[in-house]
Amino acid sequence: MEQMLGAFQSDLSSISSEIRTLQEQSGAMNIRLRNRQAVRGKLGELVDGLVVPSALVTAILEAPVTEPRFLEQLQELDAKAAAVREQEARGTAACADVRGVLDRLRVKAVTKIREFILQKIYSFRKPMTNYQIPQTALLKYRFFYQFLLGNERATAKEIRDEYVETLSKIYLSYYRSYLGRLMKVQYEEVAEKDDLMGVEDTAKKGFFSKPSLRSRNTIFTLGTRGSVITPTELEAPILVPHTAQRGEQRYPFEALFRSQHYALLDNSCREYLFICEFFIVSGPAAHDLFHAVMGRTLSMTLKHLESYLADCYDAIAVFLCIHIVLRFRNIAAKRDVPALDRYWEQVLALLWPRFELILEMNVQSVRSTDPQRLGGLDTRPHYITRRYAEFSSALVSINQTFPNERTMQLLGQLQVEVENFVLRVAAEFSSRKEQLVFLINNYDMMLGVLMERAADDSKEVESFQQLLNARTQEFIEELLSPPFGGLVAFVKEAEALIERGQAERLRGEEARVTQLIRGFGSSWKSSVESLSQDVMRSFTNFRNGTSIIQGALTQLIQLYHRFHRILSQPQLRALPARAELINIHHLMVELKKHKPNF
Repeated sequence: MEQMLGAFQSDLSSISSEIRTLQEQSGAMNIRLRNRQAVRGKLGELVDGLVVPSALVTAILEAPVTEPRFLEQLQELDAKAAAVREQEARGTAACADVRGVLDRLRVKAVTKIREFILQKIYSFRKPMTNYQIPQTALLKYRFFYQFLLGNERATAKEIRDEYVETLSKIYLSYYRSYLGRLMKVQYEEVAEKDDLMGVEDTAKKGFFSKPSLRSRNTIFTLGTRGSVITPTELEAPILVPHTAQRGEQRYPFEALFRSQHYALLDNSCREYLFICEFFIVSGPAAHDLFHAVMGRTLSMTLKHLESYLADCYDAIAVFLCIHIVLRFRNIAAKRDVPALDRYWEQVLALLWPRFELILEMNVQSVRSTDPQRLGGLDTRPHYITRRYAEFSSALVSINQTFPNERTMQLLGQLQVEVENFVLRVAAEFSSRKEQLVFLINNYDMMLGVLMERAADDSKEVESFQQLLNARTQEFIEELLSPPFGGLVAFVKEAEALIERGQAERLRGEEARVTQLIRGFGSSWKSSVESLSQDVMRSFTNFRNGTSIIQGALTQLIQLYHRFHRILSQPQLRALPARAELINIHHLMVELKKHKPNF
């Protein structure tokens, strides 16, 4: 038993040893397996990256570039070329087996892509009627350019240079042609250097009469011209010159400017965004490429504008163009296209000085106008003040939509000159009453025109309102002076005596007071009637005349009421003539009958 158990124990120890050996062998086999699997994975990736499948070869060699499978296999070819370059850098010998095949496929793909894109670029040269180049059709093939950029930079540069050269010529040709045709539908009669605010009325019969041309706007009046900067008109479709010519339509310069620059804005935004996406550029590089394409067109447009402005004397047109530019600049910013920023600045640098010059010419023309050379005097609104009112209200209403302090300063200078001119003309009248009638008529007319377009709280409206109120009050006093001057003088003297505590001195005025009471009682009705007729004859604005009559009657009632109060003083209370005083309420009822109805 001992021997048998010993043998069994010996066998068990040998089995245990074998098990340990097998475990060691199993562990080693597992490690070898994992290593081989890892190697297989790496080799698989390498082989997959290097092997060129037949589908790729067929698609690159045979498929048209417009087919989806060509684009798919081109992306595959690009990935394989990148993988081979990476492996070559690591010294992988297997790359040599596929380098030749990939190079031939790459050359073929580059050739096909080059021909296709150049053909597309050349197709843009065909005449188009809508002044829009369909370069955005190339965007679905933008990977083609990306492939060239990574695999054949010389061809990529050739395509980019060809695109720049072709599009630069096309844009220049299109815009030169469009601009030429556009200017043919401008109004034939435009403002000239003699069409200034201070020039004699005979020089331009059409200023405020019916324009001689159909739909022609007058020089100092805005009319419907301001609609060009409303949101609907601003981004309306561009004008088509040949259609306008067929319909014998004519447009002011600002409408042509809007159409030309809206086309420029639209195409520039489209061009800039296309360049960024297709040629894979941004920042300064995108800006430079954009100006390589559009630079000549923008320069040509600036030269044309500069040439036109040199002989332009239409301040409203120039001012509207300034506001068109300010709005288009905002639109470009919203579309995230900064490439036109410098162009807008250059346009404004041409428009602002011209606008200021025309305004200064008008200021000077008003300043140098001699009232004595204007012919017969007339108390009605002067044509120069009417022109100023129309012109000022036009600029103020345009400026309110996009406030600009520079404009307000220029208008302030013009306003000062017009106010001085009105005073110079008024001084030519012999009587103060006529002077006041002239001033009130002119202030009222200017205020009325300004309030139609400008805000009620604008500086111009406020200034003329104060002038009108002051002159109206003075006129009312002047109006009441002939029929009721004695009464006015007595009331003022008596009130001064009472205020100084010298009421006793009123006892010596009984005869004068009696005469005033009887004189007023006998003549006030005829005096008021005459006064009303005089006012209605003197003022061109019926509403203003009505207001003046109302003010005069109100002042007359207040005067008579003060007269009553003086007569109630102890010194005059026993005066027999007091019984002849007209009852104040009766007077108010009677005066209401003379109040004109509007």
